[in-house]
Amino acid sequence: MEEAVLKTIEKYNLIDANDKIVLGVSGGPDSLFMLNILNNLKQKLQIEIVVAHINHMIREEADEEEQFVKDFCKKINVEFYSKRIEAKEYANNNKIGLEEAGRKIRYEFFDEVLNKVGANKIAVAHNKNDKVETIIMHLLRGSGISGLQGIMPKTNNIIRPIIEIERKDIENYCLNQNLSPRIDKSNFDNTYTRNKIRNIVIPYIKQEFNPNFIETMTRLSEVITEENTFLNKLTETQYKNVLTQETYEQIELDLKKFNELDNIIKKRVILYTVSKLRGSSAGIEKIHIEDIVKLCQNNIGNKFLIPNKGLKVFVKNKKILFIKEF
Repeated sequence: MEEAVLKTIEKYNLIDANDKIVLGVSGGPDSLFMLNILNNLKQKLQIEIVVAHINHMIREEADEEEQFVKDFCKKINVEFYSKRIEAKEYANNNKIGLEEAGRKIRYEFFDEVLNKVGANKIAVAHNKNDKVETIIMHLLRGSGISGLQGIMPKTNNIIRPIIEIERKDIENYCLNQNLSPRIDKSNFDNTYTRNKIRNIVIPYIKQEFNPNFIETMTRLSEVITEENTFLNKLTETQYKNVLTQETYEQIELDLKKFNELDNIIKKRVILYTVSKLRGSSAGIEKIHIEDIVKLCQNNIGNKFLIPNKGLKVFVKNKKILFIKEF
């Protein structure tokens, strides 16, 4: 299994010599597998690792899981950091769902530990099954091509070194190595969409249609990622071609050149422009993009749209103005 993880690390250039990496470890099979493998490989990779564990204080087993990870780290001589925080209270205070609250808490703590120990990367234990589950979730929500890539091996300074390892192989490894990971009972609660997909949908598809479904979906993701990478490069090129002015507060595009673009590239240029201006295209939906395209096609001066509170789009003097609202 170490060779399989090394192959993933090399394939996506996830780790460099002298990296110091914060590992998010819950104590479950995936994160314990990642910790044990990277600990075994740390001399070969020439890296340092530390462990960060969050106790969400939701389940009765949470304290025992925290102690388990702490003891495991002590046994293998890896630096350990933990934090206890009421996830339900955090969710209520921030008016967000419990799942989102848990994710935000974890990554905030990972960043905290990263800065404290002078690390430069964070490793999380998403596996191949997680990737396929995410693709199905995005598909059910009507995602575009980007969503069908699933979980990427690398996002900024966050790496996923076991993203190409199947869950069954992880569980077999843990069993063979006597790692005794903690099992989160909430993973079997089919109230949650992801659990329904994991426990009901995927097993049904594997049994009734395609026993190699995980591998098939992984290949689909790879094809989509390759094509999306090409489209991203093309979008960036076309953005530069239609760009006339770019500042912190607004971006100005040439209306005539924009209208000459293929419709698909127009939509991607709009999303790219919004991301450039606001740091993210979150909140900009399909209907907003189509409205902006129509606004540009109609070419009526001094007309504008407000897709959300943070953005205003003008057509004026043969230019398209994307203006950041404060």
